[in-house]
Amino acid sequence: MDKRDRAELFRERLSTALREREMNRSDLARGADLDRSTVSQLLSEDSPRLPNGQALAAIATALGVSADWLLGLSAHKGAAAEILDQAVQVAETDRHPVDEHLLAWYRDAVGAKIRHVPANLPDVLKTEAVLAHEYSGETLRTAGQAITGTRDQRALLSRAETDMEICLSKEALEAFARGEGMWSGLSTDCRKEQLNVMGQTLAEHYPSLRLHLFGANDRYSAPFTVFGQKWAALYLGQRYLAFSNTRHVQLFSKHFDDLVRHALVRSHEAGEFAENLADSI
Repeated sequence: MDKRDRAELFRERLSTALREREMNRSDLARGADLDRSTVSQLLSEDSPRLPNGQALAAIATALGVSADWLLGLSAHKGAAAEILDQAVQVAETDRHPVDEHLLAWYRDAVGAKIRHVPANLPDVLKTEAVLAHEYSGETLRTAGQAITGTRDQRALLSRAETDMEICLSKEALEAFARGEGMWSGLSTDCRKEQLNVMGQTLAEHYPSLRLHLFGANDRYSAPFTVFGQKWAALYLGQRYLAFSNTRHVQLFSKHFDDLVRHALVRSHEAGEFAENLADSI
């Protein structure tokens, strides 16, 4: 974009901002501490011009918009603090895999690709026995509520238009099979059942539901979910950080795709791998 085109775009956006705030040229001149003649020159259709840096900052502040938006460098109209507030939101959760925030994001992403890195095992693949064990301690929701919520998520993912990819470390699944860490109190039978159900579910829903297992020695990831191109939610434990800025969502998507590229067990092998782990217990 050459200087004249940018000046024309600036004039159009300046006019739009004045209209939306029901301000006239005199109002802007007072608010930005500029001469009215300067404002008139900036709004002139015959010879559009760009303001200097100081005038641009004053105009943006007076109108409550970003200077980048006025210059056509950004699609976000709001000031920097407002843009950040819109792009990153905090969603409280009751330490439950499927709460109202997640279900709303899943519904909003129906028909779009969902990329998911779980905190432990994928919630949508967990058996009721595993959920009951996981939520048997001091949590804000009961095991029964966790089971019901996961059923709701599973119902959403059973739709024909669903496309979901999951990445999990191979070591995390092997540790589950051995009953290590948080799974130490889970019986052998429950662990075998979980791995067999996982294998069967992956085979039944492939390729709309795919699991990739990456190596923990080679790659690491915090738990997060990308809902199409609209949202990315980073799970912190008792809350989510939800990102709606396109660049942030793309960053999470690229990180996920990197995990897929470096997977040790590919999606078409994951179901059989889980069932082989069950046989090894």
